[in-house]
Amino acid sequence: GAEARLEELESGTATAEDAARAAGCPIGQIVKSIVVLCDDRPVVALVPGDRRADLAKIARATGAVEARIARGSEVEEATGFPPGSVAPFPLPNVERVLIDQSLLGHDTVWVGAGSAMHLAAMNPSVLVRLARAQPMDAVQDSP
Repeated sequence: GAEARLEELESGTATAEDAARAAGCPIGQIVKSIVVLCDDRPVVALVPGDRRADLAKIARATGAVEARIARGSEVEEATGFPPGSVAPFPLPNVERVLIDQSLLGHDTVWVGAGSAMHLAAMNPSVLVRLARAQPMDAVQDSP
């Protein structure tokens, strides 16, 4: 059987909330592909839709002194995708992909598929393999 299912959506996926509504799943199963510049090298952090990437943890994981969220033009330069449509693979200009370990507990997660009208559903283990992602704690601690 197919390892991933591509869905064309009736409505766009500008936010994780929109994507969850369109996919009919909890927001924690939506994967946000966040482009982080770690000492100016692009890294992609895959985090649940209801959490925020923790830049300090990501910097530590990559051995970087500083990490910041990429600006729109930098996202497109690094990934070939516009912000909000980043697919977690293929990413020829990105050396490292990190995935928040909480995503691994789901049977299915939904990732961006290169346009605001498409999402792909897959098992997190498939996502880890296809994105060559390194599991870690990549999100800010809940208050």
